[in-house]
Amino acid sequence: MKNITVIGAGIMGHAIAQMSALAGYHVILRDINEDVLQKGLAGIEKSLNRMIKSEKITNEMKINALQNIQITTDLLGSVKEADLVIEAIPEVLSLKQDLFQQLDEICPAETILATNTSQLSVTLIGSKARRKDKIIGTHFFNPVPVMNLVEIIKSLETSDETLESVQAYCAKIGKETVVCKKDKPGFITTRLLLAQRMEAFRLYEEGVASIEDIDKAMRQAFRHPMGPFQLADLAGLDTGLKALASMEEAYGERFKAPTYLNQMVEIGYNGKKNGKGFYQYD
Repeated sequence: MKNITVIGAGIMGHAIAQMSALAGYHVILRDINEDVLQKGLAGIEKSLNRMIKSEKITNEMKINALQNIQITTDLLGSVKEADLVIEAIPEVLSLKQDLFQQLDEICPAETILATNTSQLSVTLIGSKARRKDKIIGTHFFNPVPVMNLVEIIKSLETSDETLESVQAYCAKIGKETVVCKKDKPGFITTRLLLAQRMEAFRLYEEGVASIEDIDKAMRQAFRHPMGPFQLADLAGLDTGLKALASMEEAYGERFKAPTYLNQMVEIGYNGKKNGKGFYQYD
């Protein structure tokens, strides 16, 4: 495996491209929007500078990584030599299905098609493609350069060969992996994360403790780097609300979002990305 294509240059996509390029892969970062591509490239350079400052990489490694990345809006050109394509577009099933159908038609027969979904069915995402044995989930975590884990999800028809190839890729970019053997909503990590977040929401709703103290309890007692409300803000309250709706559909009332969360999103409190969430940000 030498050539990696990442589809979607947003927060997750450009970070996946960055780590792949640092590991020596030739990376094509593709998006439909030229501005998003330029912002993604700027984000990569900023992140690499932080890694230099913390002495994780050298300036030479930064230069090599940037030379390994090519950006484009051309879908066909971006995948014609790809060994692995990682999709990192918005969490909308129909969009992902249409993209995978396109990729199946234009990619070389041996290309593995991976989705960075955090909760949608990998089997359904690849349902319109023919190469079902080469479809797999690669759930990276934000921020990708810092988080060491990739959750790999097998679809109903993912082959062992595909799984092993993707595990080898993850190892080369410095990531540990866990394998979700059944394509169930929420997989391993999102199901655990949202179950914990729902309990935090209930503690606050019942007046048991303040948002600040619930977050502090998780940080200090369990050594979490941030509390559930801080993490919800970082991920985006609108994104989290959609995730809870999907989980409620799959598992029932235990994942039903509280009324106040719906109200916050309705009036534009989407978390850190727009400065307003459970906390206020400059």
